Amino acid sequence: MSRRRAPEPFAAILRDAVAKAAPDTLLARVQALWPEVAGPATAAESAPSTEREGTVTIDCSGAVWAQELALLEADLVARLNGRLEGLQVCSLRFRVTAP
Repeated sequence: MSRRRAPEPFAAILRDAVAKAAPDTLLARVQALWPEVAGPATAAESAPSTEREGTVTIDCSGAVWAQELALLEADLVARLNGRLEGLQVCSLRFRVTAP
């Protein structure tokens, strides 16, 4: 008699389904990687919103976050490009969005 597998957690099933449904664009890939690359605290205050010709715009919750991330741009681009396969970020642009 074989053992039954334990049910898979719904969160894992949902995460896998969403990952498979996401478009395969530079913006979608950066959005998926942002929390890991930027870190959870930074990702809570910023998010990739648009992309044009390799420049990804990051919406920030305040001017201080935008300024701080602008100082870290080269490092963030390097970390993103190290994780992206086949696509590359040329630059990041940071803007403050109203809450």
